[in-house]
Amino acid sequence: MDDERLVAAAERGDAEAVTAALEAGADPDTVTDDGLPVLCLAVAAYDAAVAEALAEGGTDPDRRLPDGTTPLVRAVEGGSPAVVTAVLGREPRTRLPEAERERLLALARRWYERGAEEGLRDRVGGSGPVRRSSVRDDEYGSVPELTLGGLTVRDGHGAILTELEWAFRVLAPVDELVARAVARHDPEHVDRSAALWTLDKRRGRETWSAVTAHRHCPDPERRLFVLDVLRLHLLFISNWRNSYERETAELLVAWATEGESDPRVLAEVLRVLGEAEHRELEAVGLRHAGHSDPRVRARVPLLLFDGEGPAPGAAIRAALLALARDEDRDVRAGAARALAAAHGTGPGFTDAVVALLRDPAAEVRARAAEAVASGTDRTGAIADALAALRDEGEFETRLNAAYGLLRRHDPRADEAIERLGPLSRPGYEHDHRLSAIFRRKWEREDRSAAE
Repeated sequence: MDDERLVAAAERGDAEAVTAALEAGADPDTVTDDGLPVLCLAVAAYDAAVAEALAEGGTDPDRRLPDGTTPLVRAVEGGSPAVVTAVLGREPRTRLPEAERERLLALARRWYERGAEEGLRDRVGGSGPVRRSSVRDDEYGSVPELTLGGLTVRDGHGAILTELEWAFRVLAPVDELVARAVARHDPEHVDRSAALWTLDKRRGRETWSAVTAHRHCPDPERRLFVLDVLRLHLLFISNWRNSYERETAELLVAWATEGESDPRVLAEVLRVLGEAEHRELEAVGLRHAGHSDPRVRARVPLLLFDGEGPAPGAAIRAALLALARDEDRDVRAGAARALAAAHGTGPGFTDAVVALLRDPAAEVRARAAEAVASGTDRTGAIADALAALRDEGEFETRLNAAYGLLRRHDPRADEAIERLGPLSRPGYEHDHRLSAIFRRKWEREDRSAAE
């Protein structure tokens, strides 16, 4: 009975029920009607969650099947990195003999170099049209899914090859990983995310030098990929010995001042630099405050002032005020946070923030409300501008307006709260603003009951 429950749970894609059946005593290698272990059912359905539950429950991913394959081999051929990761299990380098590891690497490389479409045609033996779609494979990347003659494969073999190499501690050349990352010209492709995370984990001087050397490459996609790696280095610092925090900041400052020719890349340089610490941040920001491309100008405000440190000087104040009046709405929206943080540091700042709260573009009003809601500017003009946002179409803007008024003990806060509408919304379960609003509503109800 437990085995039947396990198969039924796997068929409907219920990972929690799979785990429950296993805990109740189901055999993790239960065979289905087709004579294959239930793990093959999850592999064929591209159900990484069920595959992981089975792997955690003790299924054998290396079990030899009647056709000579294994569930793990089938996962590799299927082209889903998420499924391969689930089936691969823990410590595969110690579990699998060297010959089997080499077989899996060769299989992944063959599929990657041949291409998923050609591999699918070989399996089907047909030449008809291939149906293509893009699907999410995991939380970080998407992958093309190809179907022909009733068979489906996913085009994620580059990512699978990268992940198998890392799992088996085969250090692929950095240049090859970078080439895999940019080959698809798709920033969401799993090949790119797999190479990115692998290079972030390979923190050594040799890898660092090989990655950053690509910032001089003529291909802007490679330069953008370098910036993705550098951003991960800044976001995830495991220890001071391999953080490369100082080196990253120095490189980004040099990159921003050496005349990057592509505005899209330069904008990304400034974005990543904004997450670093360096004495030249303000100088770099002032250098590009008047750049001809709005994508670059939109990244400048955070470099000029992030709310930390001493009050900005005259040159920075002038640049921020100019950015707040920029013709491009994204630039004005980017200036909102810095202006709100720099309130009271010079004439004109409150007026500029009020203008952003009343901006013709809804996106600018939204960004300004977000910046001001938790700010410390208590002037009446700011409160009036927040109150005017009570009927905005976007819930997030109305929420920031209500929260901002509540923090300022403004009598219009209660009306703004009422105009929010239903407060129970997906994604807001732990929102600090709604928590404060709920407390306010409870306090009012308690006072009404006491009266």
